Amino acid sequence: MAARQNVWMRPEKPARGPRPSFSRAQLTEAGIRVADAEGLEALTMRRVAAEIGAGTMSLYRYIDGKDDLIDLMVDAVAVEFIPDEMEITGDWRANLRAMAEHSRAAILRHPWLAPLAAGRHASGPNRIRLMERALSMLDGLDVGVDQQLAIIGTVTAYVQGYVMSELAEAEARRRTGVDVSEWMAMQAPYLMSVLRSGEYPRFARMLAEAGTAFTGAGEQFRYGLECVLEGIARRLPDQSRGR
Repeated sequence: MAARQNVWMRPEKPARGPRPSFSRAQLTEAGIRVADAEGLEALTMRRVAAEIGAGTMSLYRYIDGKDDLIDLMVDAVAVEFIPDEMEITGDWRANLRAMAEHSRAAILRHPWLAPLAAGRHASGPNRIRLMERALSMLDGLDVGVDQQLAIIGTVTAYVQGYVMSELAEAEARRRTGVDVSEWMAMQAPYLMSVLRSGEYPRFARMLAEAGTAFTGAGEQFRYGLECVLEGIARRLPDQSRGR
């Protein structure tokens, strides 16, 4: 099957036919509104058309279909991962730390992005600029491009994995109406029956002490992030670690 052409390689305004009533940017904004409010499963060409007050078939004058729309949406929110106001300094740890915080916040604002962020999507202008800025964070480190990509990918993977857990808990709470403390209380009778055997001392300690070290998900996220950054630092050449 032939590869789909990058949407940015196709002219937004057709050479022939009536003057377009909308823009790709308007379609993209509508798609993001739908996905933010109702999830990616609600994103259809018909739904987006209704959002902007257009006929469904008229959208195909701007894009070839839903895959194009998702590419546009992913590219549009990419600016939130390293926003323009975020300063790129000479401190690689501070740079990656700030990128991680912004990335987590962006995915929490757009939960539909979580399963898409690590996937294969067309390279758009914002995603290209995002990678350019991310690579610039590591200027001065004595490592090659592959190592730079591995560093950025490791931090990104940590963020995505952590946020996926946050979103899964939020979805479970929405679906059942039971928060994590209530859920643990429901599990308590069975867990206590297992612990009475004395065969699981570490698990018993986990149940007794877990949840006391951090004041919230944000603090736990930052602790894990510092572990990741420290691991990266230990892999750097000696002359690069302190930069």
